[in-house]
Amino acid sequence: MEAVAPSKEVSDIIKEEGGDTFKLCWQCSLCATACPWNTVRSFIIPRMLRQAQFGLVDFENEEWWLCATCKACVRRCPRGVEIIDIMRAMRRAIVEFGVAKVPDSLRIAVKNISGVGNPLGEPTEKRTDWAKDLGIKAYTKGTEILYFSCCIPAYDPQVKRIAQATANVLKKIGVDFGILGTKEVCCGESARKAGQESLFQSLAQSNIAAFTEAGVKRIVVTSPHCYNAFKNEYPELGGNFEVIHFSQYLAELIKEGRLKFTQELNKKVTYHDPCYLGRHNNIYDEPRQVLKSIPGLELVEMPEYRENSLCCGGGGGRIWMETKKGERFSDLRLEQALEVGASILAIACPYCMLNFLDSVLTLDKSNVIEVKDIAEMVLEAL
Repeated sequence: MEAVAPSKEVSDIIKEEGGDTFKLCWQCSLCATACPWNTVRSFIIPRMLRQAQFGLVDFENEEWWLCATCKACVRRCPRGVEIIDIMRAMRRAIVEFGVAKVPDSLRIAVKNISGVGNPLGEPTEKRTDWAKDLGIKAYTKGTEILYFSCCIPAYDPQVKRIAQATANVLKKIGVDFGILGTKEVCCGESARKAGQESLFQSLAQSNIAAFTEAGVKRIVVTSPHCYNAFKNEYPELGGNFEVIHFSQYLAELIKEGRLKFTQELNKKVTYHDPCYLGRHNNIYDEPRQVLKSIPGLELVEMPEYRENSLCCGGGGGRIWMETKKGERFSDLRLEQALEVGASILAIACPYCMLNFLDSVLTLDKSNVIEVKDIAEMVLEAL
């Protein structure tokens, strides 16, 4: 039985989210051919858009929670329909009207973010545990760089090595940087894509206030999701800061002559373009420039790369939801990396790191390929 919210309310939310352009949809199905879900199962986007247009929506349909907001469909659309905005609008309608159940794992992550400021539900005071014994100072006015690690490297024991490598690179080069520690909370980007608009606004206002009070001017981030939130979404709420992804910052340091390598890394490496760094923000060259600058490193490309990169499956809140075995994009991507003979799969996103580490384990490939963040490889080569 369909769970249908009042058509006018659904339509209002879609317009508010910027998805009113869906009226331009030609039903050409190019979005469906671009969607990575259709490599592992059926996912009929045009049909869902048409339902949304008339407010005749089955909110109980699990497909509303499948979209990883990778933006492949938007890139392919000849009419410029912002399909991601429509998905976000429908999820927001589900959340605000209470017309259907939110997936359990997502509901728990959202509850954790709302309660303690991070999806893992860890105590706030542990946010800087990753930085223990590294000698990192608290950010104060006049400090050149604020480093924002993202919740996953801050709390997840498998991924904290990314934040640690980043900080150690900055220290070795002599960059003046600091962290805000317990004053920062989740950026809220994925929560917003999961329909949690009011939570996103609260998180954004909290971070904006903390950044402003500390006198922050320039923010270096590890996560493309934080990058997207700070650069593209916070300004609408009054948060205007210079935001740079760490791969961009490394490329900048290399160009200025401040970053010089002394060690060879004789490995064949392939780089995975994260959706929120690539398709969402058009950052493709800098990560490759950094990798190519490392002595001895051989960079090889997978069949799907840059604009055509295959999503790892972690965007849009999917990182907190269960994905059935046989439907994991990260498994397909890891196989692509193996096919080109890479011994290292280089990443630039904590969500990608989590998914690929899981794929290496479940596919039993730990003896043939490693997953490493660019920061880790740079640190090895210094």
